[in-house]
Amino acid sequence: RTCWESGEVAFVSAVAAEGLQFITGRQSPSATGDPNKWFSGGKGSFPSTHVSVTTAAVTPFIYQYIHDQPLVAALALLPMYEMVARVKAREHWQTDVIAGAALGFAVGAYEAHRDNPLVFSVLPGGAYIGFRHSF
Repeated sequence: RTCWESGEVAFVSAVAAEGLQFITGRQSPSATGDPNKWFSGGKGSFPSTHVSVTTAAVTPFIYQYIHDQPLVAALALLPMYEMVARVKAREHWQTDVIAGAALGFAVGAYEAHRDNPLVFSVLPGGAYIGFRHSF
């Protein structure tokens, strides 16, 4: 179940981050030296999709297993490493990677606290795609 949640939130986080990049249109450091170049048209760098997906993917595992295996918290080092790498590679500004981590964590934490999966699920009675609600 945790693997499904992880894949699901990675997908949702990627779609949300990509959408926000098209909306904000912030230019990356490799394109300009001015971090205030927003709404320049086209795909921007805010928030970081890479960091968002990585953070979202590890969050359900941390929530699920932190009580039994405290060392699972070390998974948080993966998005931190990616944040540093993306800034050093001049692909993102610091605020891009911070916003990506916040987005990924929010989606991952939301999913970890839900009883039913958000998008994908495999059930004993079959499979479905979409939202599930019981009356």
